[in-house]
Amino acid sequence: MTIEIGVFLPASTPDQATPILGDIAASARHAEDLGLDAVWTADHLIPTAPLLESTTVLAAAAAVTERIRVGFGVMVLSLRPTAWAAKQISALQHVSGNRLELGVGTGNPAHGDIAWRAVGASFEDRGRHTDEALRLLPSLIAGRPTTLPDGTEATLAPGATVPPLLIAGKGPKALRRAAEFGDAWIGISESPEAVAATLTQLTDLAAAYDRPTPYAVVVAPQLPEDPNQAATQLAAYAKAGTRRVILVPAPGTTDWRRAYEHAATLRAALAAFSG
Repeated sequence: MTIEIGVFLPASTPDQATPILGDIAASARHAEDLGLDAVWTADHLIPTAPLLESTTVLAAAAAVTERIRVGFGVMVLSLRPTAWAAKQISALQHVSGNRLELGVGTGNPAHGDIAWRAVGASFEDRGRHTDEALRLLPSLIAGRPTTLPDGTEATLAPGATVPPLLIAGKGPKALRRAAEFGDAWIGISESPEAVAATLTQLTDLAAAYDRPTPYAVVVAPQLPEDPNQAATQLAAYAKAGTRRVILVPAPGTTDWRRAYEHAATLRAALAAFSG
């Protein structure tokens, strides 16, 4: 099994001390020119570090590229009315030529509840709202008449191809959500062994919904610095059921070009290892 390599766009950073707010268009083009497989961005309203608005970032990336996939890593559905989220997603599918990947999560508690308070939503109910949204999104995105929880029937036009749904989280509720709704499960810094164990759990959970086992996407995988050693580890991730890894900048790094070129070096090393 081969494995794809993606990167995050310079719209923020996990390191609060060094926010990366770079040229989105230039970074997306550079990632595509290097042969990388995906560019992602995080999503939140008021996170703990500066962050550009995600749908704008992905629209900008899609507009200047032709091949590379663009993705939410991850969209916090509970901060949005579901119909409005569906409208944003369908528009991104149109402008990207069906290159969108919809990562979904409930929001890291480390960011607190201020974003939910700011939009008049319930932080405590964010999991329930996420499940409700995931049940409705495919129909709304596709442009089919859809009955919303308050009884309103809405049809969004134009409809679009429903993007792959990638569900983040390791807790029991998140894994159930991935089994019920996800095409993929997103793990954070999971080892190949942990990925394999989680996919075994997901196989059993998905069977209860008569659905196939989601594949894995690993964000910030545990990789050695040496490209050849990293290629061996990436092959282990692939064997465990990982279809893609999304690399993040090293702590304190603001040079996205160097990070992307390192990702491309890993991709070449993996191709040589697999070939």
